[in-house]
Amino acid sequence: MNFKVPRGTQDILPTETWKWQKVERIINEVCDLYRYQEIRTPMFEQTELFQRTVGDTTDIVQKEMYTFTDRGNRSLTLRPEGTASVVRSFVEHKMFGYPDQPVKLYYTGPMFRYERQQAGRYRQFVQFGVEAIGSADPAIDAEVIGLAMDVYKRAGLTELKLIINSLGDTDSRKEHREALVSHFNPHIAEFCSDCQSRIEKNPLRILDCKVDSGNPLMASAPSLADYLNEESASYFENVKSYLDDAGIPYVVDANLVRGLDYYNHTAFEIMSTSSGFGAITTLCGGGRYNGLAEEIGGPPAPGIGFAMSIERLLLAMEAEGKSFTDEPALDVYIVTLGDSARRPGFKLLGELRAADIRSDMDYMDRKMKAQMKSADRLEAKTVIIIGEDEVAEGVAQVKNMVDGTQEKIPFAELVVTIKNKLK
Repeated sequence: MNFKVPRGTQDILPTETWKWQKVERIINEVCDLYRYQEIRTPMFEQTELFQRTVGDTTDIVQKEMYTFTDRGNRSLTLRPEGTASVVRSFVEHKMFGYPDQPVKLYYTGPMFRYERQQAGRYRQFVQFGVEAIGSADPAIDAEVIGLAMDVYKRAGLTELKLIINSLGDTDSRKEHREALVSHFNPHIAEFCSDCQSRIEKNPLRILDCKVDSGNPLMASAPSLADYLNEESASYFENVKSYLDDAGIPYVVDANLVRGLDYYNHTAFEIMSTSSGFGAITTLCGGGRYNGLAEEIGGPPAPGIGFAMSIERLLLAMEAEGKSFTDEPALDVYIVTLGDSARRPGFKLLGELRAADIRSDMDYMDRKMKAQMKSADRLEAKTVIIIGEDEVAEGVAQVKNMVDGTQEKIPFAELVVTIKNKLK
């Protein structure tokens, strides 16, 4: 039987993993700069956590979750997103009692959604996300957005567009909800079955429907902006002012609604404007979720966060023709000839690595020509050649692969000499 990778997943091979590591390094450096600390949560949670937080009318809960019953007859779900798990951990470990608030957290790891595979979208995908929990200051909204933009910029992306909107507070959304019901109800039979079920439970989700996006009633639907009360409108104006202060350009889009039920006030998406990126342009999405901690049994703890796909970040880099510097080249490749050279070569390999010199050697007992070809493929800067004569003399042939020069160096001086040459 021939086994293949499951549909909607991928093997990330060594020729690509170094790019992922570069992205992860950027993420770690930016989060350290902004004083966000890493949190690691389980890959599965109680199913009810996602039903209560993400929302039972969302596509994620209704169609996309990987849910299973364990041997203790408990319903568990592979995490489809990161915020619910982080907020659960925040509440469970009483982080609301930490002296320094807000609590600033970030995570990177695999998420799981059963959806149609597309370019940059998989059923197992990797998300980087940030959560700042404990503050209702609009300045922290701008900081979180700025952090996301910073990651993209440090990865070399320039063709970006930030879209923001306000979803308002509970009172604003209640009035808007009533207006949406009045607007859609007379013609709800024209809409898909999902929208028909959402009309009473969560009519705002109708605006996020992909099936009925072309229906004329979508364009004429009541705008949330017209129902923002004074407090919500003031909050949004402050967020925009802080973005202006930070020099972060943005576009206000009154039609932007995030696909998760827990969002309120600020909502945002970062999109690629590169012509080669494809039809689905969203790179990152996030927003404020005041009330989420209370929903799962915690005290009031307003929060804001975002999640971005690492796969789509790399695709955006490709679309813009941006790339990291080439995969790090090998410093030294050791060529050994004959049985008597193997042990001295292996011993030298350990000494080089102990001195932080990236080194490798042949383990296939190949001829010298084949070993030199391997050194070329690995882009080794230096090749050390050890044969029976070199062992007898206590020296090695050291070849500079850049200019082709070659010299003899005593074994005792090899590590220091190579280290100085690399400098």
